[in-house]
Amino acid sequence: MKYPALFKIADNASNNSQRRFLRLIRFEYLLLLAASIFSLGLLQTRWYYVAYAVVFAASMAVMSYRSMKKPEKTWYQARALAESVKTLTWRFAMRAEPFDDDRGVDARRDFRDLLNAVLKSNEVLSEAFSDEDPADEQLPGEVQTIREFSLDQRRDYYLKNRIADQRAWYVLKAKANKRSASVWFWISFAAYAAGFAFIITRIVDPVAVGWPTEPLIVFASAVIGWTQIKKFNELAAAYSLTAQEIGLTEILITDAKTNKSFSSAVNEAELAFSREHTQWAARQHQGG
Repeated sequence: MKYPALFKIADNASNNSQRRFLRLIRFEYLLLLAASIFSLGLLQTRWYYVAYAVVFAASMAVMSYRSMKKPEKTWYQARALAESVKTLTWRFAMRAEPFDDDRGVDARRDFRDLLNAVLKSNEVLSEAFSDEDPADEQLPGEVQTIREFSLDQRRDYYLKNRIADQRAWYVLKAKANKRSASVWFWISFAAYAAGFAFIITRIVDPVAVGWPTEPLIVFASAVIGWTQIKKFNELAAAYSLTAQEIGLTEILITDAKTNKSFSSAVNEAELAFSREHTQWAARQHQGG
């Protein structure tokens, strides 16, 4: 499916903002870890503490920049816009409500009006769109060609290119997030275990020179913060549930024998996609 230019613009803006946000988070954690190492006072020179001050000030600057620019908001909003355009496009191509008008002209007008309404409701993203090329079509000819398919052709196309594709994506993402959750848990556990071992050595011999625990504490805290931002376990469960929902809607679509029943089945499937995304975006806003 070739999506409207608005989808490409919103998709790029979302991906770019996501990368920018995660880079800032990683850089901030790295600077804090470096500051914790400097705090050990490994050297007693003026330049050592100048470097310490620079690293600490840089971490404050990154935190301030991230708080003011809020790239995560652009990430979520642009993703919501992209997914809205995508589901509108599939509904139009499949002749699902509200685009089930056989006359075609009214459906094209409604599609244009809804795209325009979605765009106007996201005018706050105009700055993020400034670097994107809007030259592509807003109603690609491929979408209109698919709309003219017979019911059987549209049903087969939707099952292969929307249902199967999305189900495979959600299954893959659920497994990837579950695996990432396990990896980051053990990394965090190892940091805590090492810190605990260092403390135990001081209990056994209080006068012995122990290993410093401050960098390990900061590292463990950064790992916890990272897992909270990425929400690996939560996403693994949500994606797995959505994959099951898609499997159930697949039955409805396969069994649809009339335009009306097919329209209802497509809308139910698209609601499952949008519901998962809406809940994810809501959780992100609550976390912020």
